[in-house]
Amino acid sequence: MRFIKFAILAAATWVAGHGPLGAAEFTYNEATNKEIAKKLGIPVYFAVPDSAHVPLPRTIDTSDRLIDFKHPDANGNSAGIGLRLVIAKRSGFAKRMAKSGLLQTGDILLTFRPEWGGAGTYPNLQMGVSHAGVAYVKDGAVYHLDNPMDAEHLGPKLKGDFTGDHYRTLNFIHVIRPRGLTEAERNNIRAWATMFSSGAKRIYPKQISFNSDYNAPKYSPGKPLNFVKNVAKSALGHKDVEPVDMFCSEFVWSILALRKCDPKTTADAFNGAGVPACVDPAMTPMKATGNYISRRSASSHAGLADGPLLVIDAMKLPKEERNSLLRDVFVENPIKLAKMSSGHRDLAQSLQPKFAPLERYYRAAAEGGFRRIEAFFLGNAFRWAIPDNYSPTSYLINTLLPPDNKTRTMDYVATIMFDG
Repeated sequence: MRFIKFAILAAATWVAGHGPLGAAEFTYNEATNKEIAKKLGIPVYFAVPDSAHVPLPRTIDTSDRLIDFKHPDANGNSAGIGLRLVIAKRSGFAKRMAKSGLLQTGDILLTFRPEWGGAGTYPNLQMGVSHAGVAYVKDGAVYHLDNPMDAEHLGPKLKGDFTGDHYRTLNFIHVIRPRGLTEAERNNIRAWATMFSSGAKRIYPKQISFNSDYNAPKYSPGKPLNFVKNVAKSALGHKDVEPVDMFCSEFVWSILALRKCDPKTTADAFNGAGVPACVDPAMTPMKATGNYISRRSASSHAGLADGPLLVIDAMKLPKEERNSLLRDVFVENPIKLAKMSSGHRDLAQSLQPKFAPLERYYRAAAEGGFRRIEAFFLGNAFRWAIPDNYSPTSYLINTLLPPDNKTRTMDYVATIMFDG
């Protein structure tokens, strides 16, 4: 009941903020579904259940095609595994998305690479996600902020206007929305993002540089979020900024943690010795493995490696069919692996031999019953070896928890599929 009330309220708020709606809506068509399935070529665990979706109005003011894609390996399954696809032309994209409300300030933009599907354990666990940025709406158009803050990502003029090589050549973007953002918080995110955009040349890479080691987050449980404070000080133009290197999703996490900080009224607070009280994580960093599958309580959490497991679990398949899908997650395909960039491919190949214990964890967790004990100890081994983190995929994984789960703070909006 609480989720139903939330859904009604969210839809009503969306309508109130976006004026008259057009006739476009997410629809299912069997012939179109087959065409999309062939184009995507993704395993079922690269899609999400209906429970991951943010509530949206039935009709949306956009000229882009809206498709309710259902994965053929789960079509008819009660979980509704699939993707909401926005088939979009690049020309005028930023203004159309702002007008429709499909992209809003604070939304997380996840680079989605379907070609990773089935390539090996590492790309499968990442669910095809390789990068994270944050969106903000200004002057009737959507912009984005990313780290690295360079021309490849932000564009030649560092405006974050989807003209950089990264976004200009990208075919798919997952859109994830933090839950419960207020108008004031969106205004704050917009203000921080605007300051970073205008100060990118000054800030990057002297004060904030890029960290390519995604297994070395600045976050440490129980420790002050000084790195978020330094991010804010960089935007505010302070000179006494301790340089910090961050990977893309860590930078996004930091920006969202500043959502309650109005840069105009809280600027002085960042001059003090401590971390200002307004700094507040929008999502708790994840451990390597979670405990939702084994405990299934309202406070259970998901883990960094749990994405495919949670999708497959949602399908409630017979044991043999379920175990076959779980095995597929850990199979390496050299042909598909060759489609990955050299950096990601080398990482995937180096990690492949280390995933055998994780496969046992998947099987034990999915089996349930007395095997929950085995899953607990196998999961603990990974949790000790891997620090709490906020990988790009973690934002998507968070949406896979039940809607009423207390640790769920993210919703899946849609997947942008560029077509010309």
